[in-house]
Amino acid sequence: MRRAGLRMAVFLALAAMGRATTAADLARRIAALELDPEECYRVRDLTLAKEDLRLYYTDGYMIFAKPVEEVRTAAVFVADVEGGDAEVLLMPPNKGERQSLASFTGAPNLNEHFKTSVLIFTDDSYRVLAAQMRDNPANKKAAEMGLLLAPAWRDVVRNLSASFESRLVLDLLSSRRPSYGFLFAAIGASRLGNFDLVYDPRGTQQISVGQVTYRDDRTYFDIWTTFESRSVRDRAAAPAPGARGAEFALSDYRIDATLAAPDLRLQVVTRVKLRPAAGSERAFPFEISGRMRVTSALIDGQPAEVFERESMRSNLIRNTGNNLFLLLPPAPLEAGREYPVEIRHEGSVISDAGNRVYAVGSRGNWYPGRGAQFCHYDLTFRYPKELDLVASGEPVSDVTEGDLRITRRRTAAPVRFAGFNLGQFEQARLARGGVTVEVYANRGLERALQPRPREPVVTPPSSWPPRSGRRDPFATLPAAEAPPPPPNPTARLQELAGEVAGAVDFMTARLGPLPLRTLTVSPVPGSCGQGFPGLIYLSTLSYFAPRDRPLTRLAPNLQVFFTEILAAHETAHQWWGNIVTAAGYQDEWMLEALANYCALMYLEKRKGPRALESALEQYRADLLAKVEGRSIESAGPISLGTRLASSQTPTAWRTITYGKGSWILHMLRRRLGDERFNAFLGELRRRFEGKPLRMEEVRLLAAGMLPPKSPDPKLEAFFDQWVYATGIPTLQMTYSVKGKAPAVKVTGVVTQSDVGEDFATLVPIEIQTGKTRLTHWVRTGSEPALFSIALRQAPTKVLLDPAGSVLALRK
Repeated sequence: MRRAGLRMAVFLALAAMGRATTAADLARRIAALELDPEECYRVRDLTLAKEDLRLYYTDGYMIFAKPVEEVRTAAVFVADVEGGDAEVLLMPPNKGERQSLASFTGAPNLNEHFKTSVLIFTDDSYRVLAAQMRDNPANKKAAEMGLLLAPAWRDVVRNLSASFESRLVLDLLSSRRPSYGFLFAAIGASRLGNFDLVYDPRGTQQISVGQVTYRDDRTYFDIWTTFESRSVRDRAAAPAPGARGAEFALSDYRIDATLAAPDLRLQVVTRVKLRPAAGSERAFPFEISGRMRVTSALIDGQPAEVFERESMRSNLIRNTGNNLFLLLPPAPLEAGREYPVEIRHEGSVISDAGNRVYAVGSRGNWYPGRGAQFCHYDLTFRYPKELDLVASGEPVSDVTEGDLRITRRRTAAPVRFAGFNLGQFEQARLARGGVTVEVYANRGLERALQPRPREPVVTPPSSWPPRSGRRDPFATLPAAEAPPPPPNPTARLQELAGEVAGAVDFMTARLGPLPLRTLTVSPVPGSCGQGFPGLIYLSTLSYFAPRDRPLTRLAPNLQVFFTEILAAHETAHQWWGNIVTAAGYQDEWMLEALANYCALMYLEKRKGPRALESALEQYRADLLAKVEGRSIESAGPISLGTRLASSQTPTAWRTITYGKGSWILHMLRRRLGDERFNAFLGELRRRFEGKPLRMEEVRLLAAGMLPPKSPDPKLEAFFDQWVYATGIPTLQMTYSVKGKAPAVKVTGVVTQSDVGEDFATLVPIEIQTGKTRLTHWVRTGSEPALFSIALRQAPTKVLLDPAGSVLALRK
């Protein structure tokens, strides 16, 4: 009854503001979209240009869909005539994108002929095509062909439109649709098969090309290439104000959540302030986990329409892991004014891992948001009193009322995310440098880590059947051995608290103080971790004594990961990711690499330089490991970010981001020297606190801290090779020493192999003469690199990169 009343209130409010349809009405019309036989044409020499993207329709038929709210949103082209043809042309603007495109298509540029395409659009595509058809007498109506094409392609158009339903509704309701509408093209080509093109001014990367693929029962959207459009690259046009996270600002979250027994289903009321960037907008896009469902909303105290649809293809292309939903206010909102928003949502984000151990899913998107905006959070949780709950922020209150326990936390500074965890915990607490470190451990052991009974070993008889009079050895099987004692999930609780507190001290000394007073660490089933502001999720395996880790007995490098690296890595994310953020997905690798290398530096401090070297050696081996005949590192430049996790190389993102990212920072450290590198890290935090970080800004900052007269003084060659390209060389040096003191000359040559002809890097050669060490840098390339060094006395040693300053193998 209440929901029916709310829908009626929304309808009346929309009618009052002069709008004839709701978002749901528009969606129904889109779902019933029909192709229009009266708008079918025999077309020749049409061009649809979207900056860098060109679609040439040379000869064929094109039919348009009937309008929705007087806007045509779809078209179909078929080259179903003799000599019929169409072509797409796209040239990515940089080396990394050309390499990415080539890895999927075999060519650095896209120049593909095709026979069919389905267009979905909300921009001016129809107007542009209609004008060309009108001005060229060779283009003529073909209503009879339209009668054949309309039923044949109707379901395809409806299915693809459904994949972009939320976006279509958003744009059809927007006053800025002509400027910020999108174009999607599903191309059917004979060589490359079916693939997708997207031009979206609202996106941070306006042009994308990719393909839906399947591998190991998983669906991927392989992005072949994506980049900023020409006008944005040239800054002739700024990124669209409608870009994700820029349509409006959010602030002051107040979240009231109830975890209801017996299944701990999450029921939430989220209150937040919204400030529109522009006026007259009729719909506001939010994102939330697909496990949550929005049930109702208020804007400025008035009922707002909620429009939420699952859009598989759109979600794959956006690659955020979230569903998009729209809020439609009952009246237009003023730009720059703050409005209170209340959103009610519910869903199942908690799974039972056994023995009162719980896994919280959707950790960063269990509540609605848009982009990762810095906000204050005031969180209240109601949950069964026999459980414990931790969350982002400082403790405010913790009381029990009947069967419920009520915990409230509030952040001391704006943060990008808020999370929580629950279970039955034991706690250890330490105070270091104004920060209280709270470490929680599960009292029980999750089902997946419970020891299994050992199967008996049976020795078969020497002959079969057994000779008469002998006992059948299979008649009575021995009982299975008792399982080993279960690992203790609290074994390292105190030790772990000390390690995290030590990591906080170590990083504070180099990166500056944290803006929070409490850092909470809590367990999560599985083998990974996650660092939220003030709240770290840490794999249960990190809590075990090394000898008790059932999944890692045969992997010594994983023992080091769970014991020495993971906790420090997630602690470092309190700075890298929560204080300093990434401007885009291409920059996110830097935050992971910075967090991981800070953890390695902490490992080096505790265990010595050899521990750091060993970790880097393992990363190099992982990068060089072969998958289907090619090294994992060759999957693409690290700047491709999460796109590296494609159907071709599903594990490449993790290996390259953590492994090569750590190596890139290690190589920078060797170029700068320890003192300058530590200063670089501190300045990076200070300069970009609360701001998005971009790769070019990191390059400029690091270049400004190079020692005087350093080769590659702007680090352009360094970033071009290690960040925007691929390759791990094998290096070999030969040399000779001629002359006598004080006129000694060392001459030699450095060669590289196992990389492409365009690979080049600086490599240090160390000359030792007694207690003196001289470093000479040589640039390798496709040709042998010659060097000649004058000395006053004969060297005792001439070594090629003895400190491991370059990601390479050495012969």
